[in-house]
Amino acid sequence: MTGTEDALSFDAVSLLLVWTSIAVYVLAFIAYAVDLARRSDLAVKAQDAAEARELVAAGGGSVSGSATAFRQGAELPGKPRFVWARIGTTLTVLAFLFHFAGTVLRGLAAERVPWSNMYEFALTGTLIIVSVYLVTLFRYDLRFLGSFITGMTVVLLGGTLLSFYVEVTPLADPLKSVWLVVHVFVAAFATGLFALAFGLSVLQLLQARREARVAASAELAATEGAAAPKRIGLPFLRTIPTADALESLAYRFAIVGFIFWTFTLIAGSIWANDAWGRYWGFDTKEVWTFVIWVLYAGYIHARATRGWRGTRSAWLSIIGFTAVLFNFTIVNMFFKGLHVYSGLT
Repeated sequence: MTGTEDALSFDAVSLLLVWTSIAVYVLAFIAYAVDLARRSDLAVKAQDAAEARELVAAGGGSVSGSATAFRQGAELPGKPRFVWARIGTTLTVLAFLFHFAGTVLRGLAAERVPWSNMYEFALTGTLIIVSVYLVTLFRYDLRFLGSFITGMTVVLLGGTLLSFYVEVTPLADPLKSVWLVVHVFVAAFATGLFALAFGLSVLQLLQARREARVAASAELAATEGAAAPKRIGLPFLRTIPTADALESLAYRFAIVGFIFWTFTLIAGSIWANDAWGRYWGFDTKEVWTFVIWVLYAGYIHARATRGWRGTRSAWLSIIGFTAVLFNFTIVNMFFKGLHVYSGLT
């Protein structure tokens, strides 16, 4: 078998593995979605049980009905196990292994790191996003973000395969540098951290809205004697951390991501000088990389010194990650420049 046939064979197996990983990611997404539904159910049962206990303690209401509800509530475990979240995580690990194998085989087919075009960037970038999520689980229980991470991976990876796939091609001359490995990997790692911060910020907005409605209902009930609504917001939100805790965690991820993105900007400038004889040329990709840096610098500075916390902080995080996605997709597809290596004709 010739070298060309080997490359074609490796690339064909790589495609099969990547499609398999997408299918398993879909299963993981379903498992995580079921977990959110189960969290909602547990939250409702816990609230019903608490209300039943209050009625029994007060001696009011239907004693028999309250006692029944109390017994049902007593059967709830003190710490839910979230079995479906575990299933989702196991499937995510399995999908990651297929994804990793497909990425490695693409590199073997090309006989280089698989970061030469938009398809390969997406292949590696989504792999790193999932790996950051899985590694983070060892320290923080972020399985409630599982449906977001797997869903985003399915959309990005599936869309890339359908729209951006290209055959293996030789590496462009400006990319033949050790800086390709350093610059692109660090940028992808920073993107993974920004993705987690983005997901946490979205949940923060939902949680903050729910907490505000709960506080307003409690105040109304205290001042006017009105009955507070029993169900406010998405029930599963009662099983995840508070808005303040979500914001604090998103901020931590954003800070670490910002450090790596700063290194990305510096490394890119050094690489540009080696390739084109200048550190900065206002190329479209350079400008947008700097715009993203400014957005996250503004987010970190505003939250640390200006007291921009809560909703405004979350929106800055969301806008920052939106700019990251814009830089990867729209800039690569529709803007011309020295840095655009989409591989699309």
